Amino acid sequence: MRVLGIDPGLVNMGWGVIDSQGSRLSHVANGICHSRGTALAERLLSLHQQLTEIINEHGPEAVAVEQTFVNKDGAGTLKLGQARGIALLVAAQAGITVGEYAPNAVKKAVVGVGHAQKGQIDHMVRLQLPGVKIAGQDAADALAIAICHTHHLQSAGRFQAALMRAGA
Repeated sequence: MRVLGIDPGLVNMGWGVIDSQGSRLSHVANGICHSRGTALAERLLSLHQQLTEIINEHGPEAVAVEQTFVNKDGAGTLKLGQARGIALLVAAQAGITVGEYAPNAVKKAVVGVGHAQKGQIDHMVRLQLPGVKIAGQDAADALAIAICHTHHLQSAGRFQAALMRAGA
C-alpha cells in the first residue's frame, strides 16, 4: 500500500510517501510545499495545487494528516487549520480515504514515546527508512505520519482477520 503523510503548515507543508508491504516499509519520495503569494487565499491555492500534483505523481492509496494542536496563538491555530483543510480537501477530491492523527499518537507510533523531540522523530524515521534523504524537518514529520498510518492500517487488518476467524 502506498501512503502519503502530510504535516500541515501554511508556510511549509511537509509531505512524505512510503510503500508498505506487510511490515516492510520503503521510502518513495518526500519534500516540502512552500506556499506562494501574500494573501491567504493565494497561499492556500498554492498549497492545493502542489499537493494535487504530488497525489497525481505518486498515486497514494491512503493519506494521513496530522491533527491541529491548539496553542496560545489563536490566529496561528486558525491558519494552521486552514492549511490542514487544504490537505483534507485534496485527498477527498482524489477519492482517497484520510487518516487523522494527533501529534502525540504519531510520536508514540514512531518513537515509542508520546512526547518525543524533533530529533528523535528524525532519527527513528531514518532507522525505519534506511538510506532516506529527508528534505527537512517538515518532511521528516510527514514521513512519521505516513509510518504511523501504516502501523494503524496493519493493526486494523490484523484485528479484522481475527474477527473473521472468530466468527467462522
